Amino acid sequence: MSNLEHMPRGGFVVIVIIGILFVLAVILLFHVFLRYKLLAGKASGDDQKAKGFKAALLGVYIDSYKKFGQEVNTPAIITDLISSRLSGLLLCERFLNNAVSLFVTLGLFGTFLGLSMAVSSLTQLIGYTNPDQWLSVLDSVGGGLMSALGGMGVAFYTSLAGAGCSIILTVLRTIFNPQAERERLETRLEMWLDNEIAPTLKTEMPRDDADLVARLVDGMKEAAGDVRQTLYNAGEAYVASTRASAVSFAKSMDTGREAIAAFDKTVATFNNGVHDFSEVDYNLRGSVERMDLAVRDLSNALREINRRLQGGQQ
Repeated sequence: MSNLEHMPRGGFVVIVIIGILFVLAVILLFHVFLRYKLLAGKASGDDQKAKGFKAALLGVYIDSYKKFGQEVNTPAIITDLISSRLSGLLLCERFLNNAVSLFVTLGLFGTFLGLSMAVSSLTQLIGYTNPDQWLSVLDSVGGGLMSALGGMGVAFYTSLAGAGCSIILTVLRTIFNPQAERERLETRLEMWLDNEIAPTLKTEMPRDDADLVARLVDGMKEAAGDVRQTLYNAGEAYVASTRASAVSFAKSMDTGREAIAAFDKTVATFNNGVHDFSEVDYNLRGSVERMDLAVRDLSNALREINRRLQGGQQ
C-alpha cells in the first residue's frame, strides 16, 4: 500500500476503469448465462402456453411451414429471431468476447503511461549537467527516484490489474459460457419445432407425387364448387335484376296510364271549352247581325223622318 500511495493519479484512473469494466463484465456474464439458461429450460413443452420469445418463434415457424413444408429452414428462423428479439443479449455476449483483450489493452496502456512517466522523471533527474549544481542534484536525487519509481509502479500495477481481470474473466467464461448456452438454446428450439410442432401442422407444399395429385384433385373440386357457386350467384342476381326491372316497368306502365288518362281528361276539358266558345261565338254573331239590322232600320227611319221634314218645309 505504501507504493500505491506514491502512484500518480493517471495510474489510479486506469486501474479504476479496469475495475469498473471487470465488475460490469461479470454482471453481464451471469445475466446473459442465466437468461439463455432460462429460455433453454422453456424451449419445450405445451405450445398453448407459449409467451414472449417462444410465442413469436412459434408464429413465424407456423407461417413458414405452411408455405415451405418440410423444406423450411428451422435454424435460420431461430437465428434470425434471436438476432431481432434478443439483440441485447447478443450485444452483451460480444462485449464479453472482447472484454479479455480489452483488459489486456488497458493494462498495456497503463504500462506505457507509467514508463513514459518514469522516463520523464529520469530525464529531469539527469538533466543537471552543470558541475556546480551537483550538490543540489544529490539533494533532489531522492525525489527524482521516487517519481521514477511511481511511474514504474503505474506500469506494473496497471498491467497486473489488466492481466488479473483478464485471467479471472477467462476462467468465469469457461465455467459459465454464454455462447455454449445459446447454442444449447438453439438446439432445443430446433428439436421442439421439428419433433413436436411440425407433425401437428398442415402444409401447402406436397410431400410426394400422390400428395400432389390429391392436392390437384382437391383444388379442382374447390374450383368447380367456386364456379358452381359463382354461376348460382350470377343467376340469382340476374333473376333479382329481371324481377326488379319488371316491377319497375309495371310501375312505369301504371304511371304512363295515369299520364294518358290525365291527358285525355285535359283534351276533353279543352274540347268542352272549344264547344262552349263556338256557342258563344255563334250567339255573338247572331247578336251582331240583329244589331246590324236594327241599325239599318234606324238609319232608314232617320232618312224617312229627314225626308218628311224636308217635304214639310217646302
